Amino acid sequence: MKKRILGVGLFLLAAAEAGGTAYFYRRTMKRSKVKVERTMKMAGTDWNQYIPLMEKRKAAMLESRHEDIFEKADGGLLLHATWFPQNDKKKVVICFHGYTSQGMSDFIGLSDYYMRNGYSMLLVDERAHGESEGEYVGFGCKDRYDGMKWIDWVIRICGEDCRILLHGISMGGATVSMMSGLSLPGQVKGIISDCAFTSAKHVFTHVLHTMYHLPAFPMIPAADLINKKRAGYGLDECNAAREVRKAKVPILFIHGEKDTFVPCRMCYELYENCASRKMRLIVKGAAHAESYYKDTKAYEKAMDLFTGGIMK
Repeated sequence: MKKRILGVGLFLLAAAEAGGTAYFYRRTMKRSKVKVERTMKMAGTDWNQYIPLMEKRKAAMLESRHEDIFEKADGGLLLHATWFPQNDKKKVVICFHGYTSQGMSDFIGLSDYYMRNGYSMLLVDERAHGESEGEYVGFGCKDRYDGMKWIDWVIRICGEDCRILLHGISMGGATVSMMSGLSLPGQVKGIISDCAFTSAKHVFTHVLHTMYHLPAFPMIPAADLINKKRAGYGLDECNAAREVRKAKVPILFIHGEKDTFVPCRMCYELYENCASRKMRLIVKGAAHAESYYKDTKAYEKAMDLFTGGIMK
């Protein structure tokens, strides 16, 4: 009888763990289940205080000439971006947004800086976000290759003598950090990585521990197996902290000191591992993805210093 009760108990425990893994996986990886409202709540940043500024800058941004661009990814997914060309299309920034967001959301504030300084902007919708196709989130691992497609597009449109800056926020920051380990063309002069995580595995583990008070095992290993089968990559298959060891272009790392969603220690890890010329800005009191708004002066000064020698 005791063995039977133990067997039933183990079965129920295994069923509960399997159910929990499936629930966690759907909520984090499947396009139809991920919600921007849930991500914003978990990130804990108070965006209401910045809405008037963002609305003002979005209106100014949309007055500029812009158009929708579509490119095919490897594997056939149709990817979308919004293109804001300046008269001199030789200085370009390609922008990569955060998890559950889209290109036209995360760079509204920064659009003022870039347009004021003569940059054409390509605002990318990463796979399974915005108007880009895809059912499973790429978490940088897949998006880094999509990013290479957008670099090729910019060079085709703007010419071989163009100068390209990559700028990513949150998941986009992880994407551009991961791209640093690829063979980037000479037109890419630098990377700005804002509040990036090291890998999907590490940020999921952090969220499970701090927000759900759950252990990573067995949920993360099980989700990793599911993701390899469904999305085609492992949760730590591409780790930004490993990729920056191969970096050849300069990188500016930015992070908010009070970020509880993607902990600031990940920025320090990326910085310490980076093999190329590097800068770091830690913004005091800034929550997740809030650094530009919390201290605009320090953020733009760091960008000026970083881009001054590489984008002229």
